[in-house]
Amino acid sequence: MTVTPDAPRLHRRAPVWWMILPALVLLVGFLILPYISIVVMSFREASTKAVYGDGFTLAHYTDVIADPFIWGIVWRTVRTALIVTVVTLLLGYPVAYHLARTRSRVASLLYICVISPLLVGLVVRTFAWMIILSNNGIANSWMKALHLIDRPIQLLNTPLGVTIALIHVFLPFVILPLLGNLQAINPEIALAGRSLGASRMRTFFKVTLPLSMPGIQAGSILVFVLSISAYVTPAMLGGSQGRTMAVLVVQYLVDNFRWPAGAALAIFMAVITLAILVVYLRLTARAMRRLP
Repeated sequence: MTVTPDAPRLHRRAPVWWMILPALVLLVGFLILPYISIVVMSFREASTKAVYGDGFTLAHYTDVIADPFIWGIVWRTVRTALIVTVVTLLLGYPVAYHLARTRSRVASLLYICVISPLLVGLVVRTFAWMIILSNNGIANSWMKALHLIDRPIQLLNTPLGVTIALIHVFLPFVILPLLGNLQAINPEIALAGRSLGASRMRTFFKVTLPLSMPGIQAGSILVFVLSISAYVTPAMLGGSQGRTMAVLVVQYLVDNFRWPAGAALAIFMAVITLAILVVYLRLTARAMRRLP
């Protein structure tokens, strides 16, 4: 048997492939194959006797694209996800920055406050928001006590109520990536800027904020994707006025038993989400390349 010079190198690489094989099997079995199945189902004909018929058709996609009602829900879903992403960034950045720089004993309490919502089920948290946002809930009671309103305003079954609850639900998902990024930035870089005469605010905007762009990018993408695909919170708080694409897809699949149409709707929304992410990644990558 002839041993080639590359044989020892291949032998060294073999354990690495065996280590990633379980993850590769899970990825193909539980992500790629289900996606392929959904794509195929979206082109199947509808049937009243089975999940889908025998033939193939493009009618589900043409119906989705030509329906202004669906476009309205798409716009509401994207708008809600964008608002949630921007607000969580504005609220989460100061918390992450403080946690990354402070050595106070209060930091442990802040860590608990950030992580503790993740330990409670999403249904429980959403139900709590139903109580808070109801006409007789805490939100309306406080606004009446502060003389901001004369009578209760409707927060339940509205896009505003869904947005408020999603901001609370996904706030930790933007704080944690930002915290890791800010902790990796050497504090002496900012101190060097201060020693050269820059103010604290100028040092932040010229040094710290640009260096934290990878954390901003990761956190914003995570929150945007989670917001645009959220189902439990819009279903419980949104009602008919706050209905999102995820709720509509489930209604197609479960309530109306229109699996091919629901699959086409899901693929349509996935394509829109992917297009937005590609544009965002290109813009942020271009911005990061211009950083000093």
